[in-house]
Amino acid sequence: MVEAVRHGMRSPEIARRQGITRDAVKFHVANALSKLGFASRNELRRWDGIRRDSALYAKERVMGEVALGAIGQIARHVADIEAARAWYGDVLGLPHLYSFGNMAFFDCGGVRLFLSADHGSNPKDSLIYFRVDDIREAHDALAARGVEFIHAPHMIHRHDDGTEEWMAFFNDNEGRPLSIMSQVKSPG
Repeated sequence: MVEAVRHGMRSPEIARRQGITRDAVKFHVANALSKLGFASRNELRRWDGIRRDSALYAKERVMGEVALGAIGQIARHVADIEAARAWYGDVLGLPHLYSFGNMAFFDCGGVRLFLSADHGSNPKDSLIYFRVDDIREAHDALAARGVEFIHAPHMIHRHDDGTEEWMAFFNDNEGRPLSIMSQVKSPG
């Protein structure tokens, strides 16, 4: 739940995704805030801590020059996820990677296309995700250059093989959303 809060999800969405009540979410979030000594969810969103059971925690940090890598993912809002899944897959012929809930992912020659029917931000904006080798190092280097992150790097998803997806979001000079992303393989 901490990662969901760090990603900006509200209690009703967390409850729906976890299959629990809103009160249970509020209890667990309050417990996490108390243990970490935070007074608000906003402080938790900006927390740069990493869970000890995470592959990123076990990954050795290598300090060096940070550069944004290739585009790893582009997000696009859609009105109807089922219709979009059929159109992008059947009509355009894009290989379907996986889906869950109101999200679908397709492969575009190594760049992931992320379709979402959740309109949490401006549905006209596409979100560009840049690959980085070490998300913590990239976050620190970009912050030192004046980039203001919306929150600290946080885990978005853990795949069945243990690979973790980490992201950190920020806006460009005109307020459009951007993200850095890193996949961290499980050490075992």
